[in-house]
Amino acid sequence: MDTIHIEGLRVDALVGVHPHERDGRQPLLFDLALAFDNTVAAATDDVADALDYAAVCEAVRDFVAGRGDQLLETLLEGLAEALMAQFTQARQLRLRVHKPEAARALGCADVGVSIVRDRRQ
Repeated sequence: MDTIHIEGLRVDALVGVHPHERDGRQPLLFDLALAFDNTVAAATDDVADALDYAAVCEAVRDFVAGRGDQLLETLLEGLAEALMAQFTQARQLRLRVHKPEAARALGCADVGVSIVRDRRQ
């Protein structure tokens, strides 16, 4: 299986449980890997046959813009479901989100959540 990957996609989001996190948007960094069969796209050299990473980025931004979840887990579950529904050629989605402001406040390098979803055949 082939994979497209997107790393460090910055999206400002309203997410968090603490009062200061509910006051405004904060940056989240998304890493995505979508597995699919790219042989048709490689043969035709046509983006219409590919899994378009620009469209994936736009879908992530659009989804996150309309949310206000408290937990990253809730945000990622919804995002994974939306991406798998929109990009039907994807057989698997690996999704990771980093919350840099929370990491900085905690004095660590990174905090976040990762999930993997497989398309049921």
